[in-house]
Amino acid sequence: MSLYIDIEKTFPDFRLSLQLDAGDEVVGLLGSSGCGKSLSLKCIAGIETPDKGRIVINGDTVFDSEKRINIPPQQRHTGFLFQNYALFPTKTVWNNISSVIQKPKAQRDVIVADIVKLFQLEGVKNLYPMHISGGQQQRVALARILVSQPKILLLDEPFSALDTHLKWKVEQEIAAVLADFSGTTIFVSHDRSEAYRMSAKIAVMENGEIESAGTREDVFNSPKTLAAALITGCKNVSAAEKIEDHRVQALDWGINLQTKNTVPDAVKYVAVRSHHFECLPALPAGENAFPCYVRRTIEEPFEKIIEFSFSANSDAKLHCTLSREKFAQCNCEELFISVPADKIIFLEG
Repeated sequence: MSLYIDIEKTFPDFRLSLQLDAGDEVVGLLGSSGCGKSLSLKCIAGIETPDKGRIVINGDTVFDSEKRINIPPQQRHTGFLFQNYALFPTKTVWNNISSVIQKPKAQRDVIVADIVKLFQLEGVKNLYPMHISGGQQQRVALARILVSQPKILLLDEPFSALDTHLKWKVEQEIAAVLADFSGTTIFVSHDRSEAYRMSAKIAVMENGEIESAGTREDVFNSPKTLAAALITGCKNVSAAEKIEDHRVQALDWGINLQTKNTVPDAVKYVAVRSHHFECLPALPAGENAFPCYVRRTIEEPFEKIIEFSFSANSDAKLHCTLSREKFAQCNCEELFISVPADKIIFLEG
């Protein structure tokens, strides 16, 4: 199973330019609202038509602007899970699922019974969508997609309508289903943690283009662009200039940093994730340790965040995330911060 996309679509105020190659895997399309994630799914499904380019699903070309190929949505065999689930309000759970199966009734009933059991919907199979929970509606929608035997799954912010307490449970259920799906899944999200848990590969999208792509570990540990760093949750970013191979100036922070890895010639920014800073009781000898000025502390349920700067008159506010136990050991009246040389991220754009 595979998916190949190389398309462009232009609007008066927005341009989508998407290149993506995926195999039998879950690919997370991660980006902020308005970056083109949902539009990309609609182009793959055939709901929107690109201006030019190609889309190939499992070796079958479903769109080719040069060859004038544009297969209708219903013939592309894509399973599209919309944010609102798109269930038929006047059909029961059972009939919603069975409506896409083109087989004799006896065979259809066996297929529906199996998927209803798999998704734990036996107790609501005769109810209408308005009488079941959001999590159950989502499971019905996904069950209906799977019995249609899609070649590819397109999941558009599938957990956005769920309450927090329900989100985790449904997420784990869907993850188990995707693990058994022998095809490509494109999972759209603006939630970095959700995308990381659900996807083996992640593509970061910004302004209609993929800024960075790779395994989830690579994208989070070594984002290559400013957009990728920000969307993956890095709160501390500074404009930068290379001083030498293992030394860089963080211009916004007003400090020079020694680095373990070689500083790229094209470096434009440096970044440090908030949980990689180290708080010290005193200023040690050596590199990358600085006195800091605490601006405020921020309460989290299980952590505390120290907002600080490296100089009293600096407008740059950085964030250090600590467990409550480690925070209790800090003296915020006289605090020193160390920046590990191997945790400095270089961004080239």
